[in-house]
Amino acid sequence: MVTRLLRIAAFGAMLGTVSCAPTLPQNLSQNIATVEGQAAIHNGAVLLAKKQALQDAIRVASQQSSMAVRSQSSVSHNNLQLDSMTMRSAAAVSNTKILREWQTGDIYHVKAMVELSPTGMCPQTYRKRMIATAFPRMVQEQISDYETNDVDNGIPREINNLLMESNQFIGINATNIALYPRPDLAPEMQERDAYQVPKVVQVANKSGAQFVLSGVIRDLEVASDEYMQGSGIEALVTSWERHISGKRNIGIDVYVHDGMTGALLLQRRYVDKSEGNVFIPASYAVGSDGFRTTETGKKITEIIDKASHDIQQALNCYPFATRIADIKGEKVFIDAGAQEKLNVGDQLIVYGTASSGLHLEGDSSYITSDKQPVSVLTIQSIAPRYAIGSVEGSISKLGIKVGDWVRSQ
Repeated sequence: MVTRLLRIAAFGAMLGTVSCAPTLPQNLSQNIATVEGQAAIHNGAVLLAKKQALQDAIRVASQQSSMAVRSQSSVSHNNLQLDSMTMRSAAAVSNTKILREWQTGDIYHVKAMVELSPTGMCPQTYRKRMIATAFPRMVQEQISDYETNDVDNGIPREINNLLMESNQFIGINATNIALYPRPDLAPEMQERDAYQVPKVVQVANKSGAQFVLSGVIRDLEVASDEYMQGSGIEALVTSWERHISGKRNIGIDVYVHDGMTGALLLQRRYVDKSEGNVFIPASYAVGSDGFRTTETGKKITEIIDKASHDIQQALNCYPFATRIADIKGEKVFIDAGAQEKLNVGDQLIVYGTASSGLHLEGDSSYITSDKQPVSVLTIQSIAPRYAIGSVEGSISKLGIKVGDWVRSQ
């Protein structure tokens, strides 16, 4: 009994150290830091300032652990105001707890305990929508008329299926859409209209997706040790021999764009080679057992698996985002609900239009809207495809409107 009491006392002393000490001893945990953050209060939005101050504290903790953090910040009243942050590193934030919070003038302060995960994985709170578009071929003739015609559509479809199986994403199949009129120039989309919304953003807006999956099949060339010449039956037989005892180059590019901004978030090139019977029968669809038994299908399946894993890793810590679908009085409807794993009481940062106008960049001009955090949305009710909440402050005074973004911290 005495031993048990001593253990309880020792555990309580350790908890006291965690809660009160300005920094945690290294022998307790090298992945936990106690740090302070701050943010300016604008338009009386105290809850928003609190969330931004916590983001600032996470940034400080990340820098102390030599973790690479990409952030966009602005300075207000000689204090750091963190507008947005995207982490790309070997570590990630797995948990945070505010220990103390206070306000001095129009600056909000927090003291927080931040736990960093060395595995690079973040807790998956919400499911994010991904729309898959076609992977056009650079050279159409590299797949013969006697082979499957499902490669262009099947590769992105199967990548999206694996992403859905991870339970991190909600997949939308739009492989009837090809984003690249010139696949050889991808990921450049050759959009020259200075006033037109980028096509990738149009696709995302129409479907309500947060991310857009696209790609290009750069190489499926069949090579052979035999030199082909002649015409007629002899040339046809030689052509078939190339598929039976040849080699096939495989080169596939995979891209993921942010559907809100059009920014390219991921770009990967996968190359491989199949040998032997490199022919893919016309009846075989990508993802089928028959497709996977072919030499070329086996290699493409491996690329699909690798691409799905890379996308999950790249977007694991990326914040969840969706759009405001409707506003009725002081009620805000957002285009996400139970299927995205939202819950009553959840809070999302609202990004409104801070300014809009004509901007000049080199010889081109474009109209853009600068999105900035303006409030916090608190979810009050949930439906399968949408959620309803209220925002901190007045919707009309903050200028919040349909189409604005809401985003997790």
